[in-house]
Amino acid sequence: MTDAPLPDRPFDVPAFARQFQEFLTWVHSPDNGVRGDSVTGRLLAHLGLTGGDQERPPVVTRELPPFEQVNLQIALEAWAGDRTAEVLGWSVPLHHQSPDLGQLLSGEGLPHLRPTAPELADLPSGPGRTTAVWRTVALLVEDDRGRYVLTARGPERHHEPTLTVEVAGLPTGSAQQVLAELDALRSAHNVYRGQVLELQQGMTGMTVAFPVLPPTRRSDVVLPEAVLARVERHSIGIAQQREALRAAGQHLKRGLLLYGPPGTGKTHTTRYVLQNVPGATVLLLSGRSLHLVGAVTALARELEPAVVVLEDVDLVAEDRDHGHGSQPVLFELLDAMDGAAGDADLLFLLTTNRAEALEHALAARPGRVDVAVEIGLPDADARRRLLEVYSAGTGLQVEPADVEAVVAATAGVTASFIKELVRRTVLESLLEHADVVGGVHLRRALADLLDSTQGVTRALLGAPSAG
Repeated sequence: MTDAPLPDRPFDVPAFARQFQEFLTWVHSPDNGVRGDSVTGRLLAHLGLTGGDQERPPVVTRELPPFEQVNLQIALEAWAGDRTAEVLGWSVPLHHQSPDLGQLLSGEGLPHLRPTAPELADLPSGPGRTTAVWRTVALLVEDDRGRYVLTARGPERHHEPTLTVEVAGLPTGSAQQVLAELDALRSAHNVYRGQVLELQQGMTGMTVAFPVLPPTRRSDVVLPEAVLARVERHSIGIAQQREALRAAGQHLKRGLLLYGPPGTGKTHTTRYVLQNVPGATVLLLSGRSLHLVGAVTALARELEPAVVVLEDVDLVAEDRDHGHGSQPVLFELLDAMDGAAGDADLLFLLTTNRAEALEHALAARPGRVDVAVEIGLPDADARRRLLEVYSAGTGLQVEPADVEAVVAATAGVTASFIKELVRRTVLESLLEHADVVGGVHLRRALADLLDSTQGVTRALLGAPSAG
């Protein structure tokens, strides 16, 4: 086999360069023979366009918080049901970011995007419930406005978390009208309204979970009657009288602070309040999620009546005089509490183990902290009631003398101590394979908790040292 002879004439480098440049121009040109089966080709055909920069229609864009993706999905489905709308998705090659609508229409610098069914993500939309949402989708719409395209793009990994809705093919005013219709549907079908929501900081911005709170009745809250009545009056009572208060020109925005030693029942009391504020959306913040208070308060204003719960608020609202430097979350909290209108039906429910460390500005204006209620250590009668509440359903059978012995031996303990005492009582009976949980098991568990070697356990439960 011999090599092919070289051409007699020399290679024309300038001609090759021109041809290669024309090839590159063709590759990156929006009218490079756009295939009709490409996403760009489908969009242009729907709009009655052939490609080219001069024909690219304006795009109107709206950005939404990523946690609104479920609400947007429900709104899009309801909105598309009232008009002709073809649903179009596409596959994006590995390591490519999903293009925006302007890029899709121009086709510039894009790989070939093959039309497919939209990729779905399954997101929580209620307690034990999920909703499948489009990660990225285009709707090819035709209604009385004409033909146009609407796209929605959800947050992507390793990119700034955004949720974007875009409209092309309509005059700006008409496109804004489309976005306003979707806003109204998102509000009308909001899956968060009336729910208990736990907010956390996730990889794609603020995430929402739907915790199920254990049912808590008034009889389960062991507090002095005057203390519980004060809590109820400022939280549940105001909510029950919201219309009459508005008619009288009184503000509904209020702040309630529950303070006291750890383990005395602040969280338990909070749980009771949350389950009895009529019609309220509950937003729970604690720990590192406290810095989300600004975004959460804005969400609460959309979903009012609402309760914003900030547990252990001293973590972000410590008195500035303590000299720990700037606290941006504190200022965001103050701004959030001030930002809502006075007639906004918002309850800020704060808890802390260190009331003395809180920033005094929290109580400087009405609508911040209006009432502070101490949840103190249970007295003898409260300890007796706590033993009854926590032993309900355990089958505990004890004599009155056993109960009084426990009450006498537990002066100065917290509600958490009594709860742990009941748990250990049940455990003692199980280890003994007893048929009945009785007084002998209660006394044995009490002796174990009061043993001199259990000092750390008692400290964790908020109990005084032995003796």
